[in-house]
Amino acid sequence: MVNLKKSRSLFLTAVATGTMLNPLNSSMISLALHSIQRDFHLSFITVSWLISSFYLASAVAQPVTGKLGDLVGRRKIFLFGLLLVAISALGAPFAPTFLVLLLMRLIQAVGSSAIYPAGIGLVRSHIHERQAAALAVLSIFASAMTALGPTVGGFLIVWSGWPSIFTVNFPFIVISFLLGLFLFPKDSKREGTNFKDVLYHLDLAGIFLFAAGMIFLLWFLLSFKSSTHYGSGIAGVGFLLLFIWRELKAKDPFINVRLFKSHLDLSWVYLQFILLNIFNYCLFFGLPSYFQDQMHFSVQTSGLLMLFMSGVSIVVSPLTGKWVDKAGTIQPIIVGTLLMALGAILLTIFFIPAPIIIKGLILSLLGISYGLGNVALQVAMLEASPPDMVGTTSGLFQTCRYLGSILSSVVLGLVFGKAISAGHFEILGIVLIAVSVLSIIMSLRYAKTIPQDQKAA
Repeated sequence: MVNLKKSRSLFLTAVATGTMLNPLNSSMISLALHSIQRDFHLSFITVSWLISSFYLASAVAQPVTGKLGDLVGRRKIFLFGLLLVAISALGAPFAPTFLVLLLMRLIQAVGSSAIYPAGIGLVRSHIHERQAAALAVLSIFASAMTALGPTVGGFLIVWSGWPSIFTVNFPFIVISFLLGLFLFPKDSKREGTNFKDVLYHLDLAGIFLFAAGMIFLLWFLLSFKSSTHYGSGIAGVGFLLLFIWRELKAKDPFINVRLFKSHLDLSWVYLQFILLNIFNYCLFFGLPSYFQDQMHFSVQTSGLLMLFMSGVSIVVSPLTGKWVDKAGTIQPIIVGTLLMALGAILLTIFFIPAPIIIKGLILSLLGISYGLGNVALQVAMLEASPPDMVGTTSGLFQTCRYLGSILSSVVLGLVFGKAISAGHFEILGIVLIAVSVLSIIMSLRYAKTIPQDQKAA
């Protein structure tokens, strides 16, 4: 029994099967929209809120639930998040109306969002040897679920209809919950254990302003796909400015905004992670459309080509973890950005006329860059985070992922909005080159801000 509790692999399995639920459910629903639209007799714009609302709720919930984990205990929040996902998995298939289904989707987003920062905090607190390799395992699970989600969702829908994309969560929930209940050490007693103290330390006003600012800002960015809502953009900026003003004056702020000045290395990590996700989600969402609409590839061929990118990134992730454990984060981050730039240049100049095998090699190069950046930046975020704020900073890290993915949809809407042609693809390539060059500059700035002891590692 003691050996089981000390098992690193089982501990990571407990965390990984929980943290993978958010990326799995964010991508798996894409092929279910048509069936849901037909069953509830809705327009596509209405049913697409199942995706947009998930992004919005996740972007806000990640840092909020991360803060809760810092206050009341990460084990509690991790297990509570699993229970929320279980409620959505049980309720969604029996939803009598679309509004109830949307509510279940929001519960799923909040629950799966609570799991990630709590899981990262548990790894940070209880796995000290080869920590980067442990984080690479979580990255592999997340990357695999993001990449394979649409395929898995497609098979499930053919087999048992759209409700199965919710019920498929149950095996993972049960595995993660039982292992976590047994393996995760009980949360230590801390100052904010009773309800009154938790409310005092939670800074509800700050959370409200942050949530309102993020919702309006992300709503503005999502509106670029149809008719732009400038009012929501102005409201979003206004609420975020009020949030910063409030946090500078608060005794116990939700997010200590001074942290971004005192920990410049953390600020640079967040900015780089936004750019990394703009770059890769442009490819993840844009390439399949280009393959099928312009190059007239079949779904199978398009999926195989995308596997060059996603599959290679999954293989590279554990190798990156070992590299980071030995050499630190600077080298993998810089190499990753250089490969981003090289891949973007090859994509722009040679990709369109190249034979399929060369296309696959270029996408593999881009997969290597993503595998390097995703793992190394996650470790860099943890190294730059104050120990008592790991939940909050991990949640903000995931918010940066969603911000990057939404910004990528804005880019794709502007580039591919009216037509998908070779000329438009070249424009996208130029945008990606610019993003990669900016990432290189930021990686060099990050190298200057990182403490000397971490450089030596």
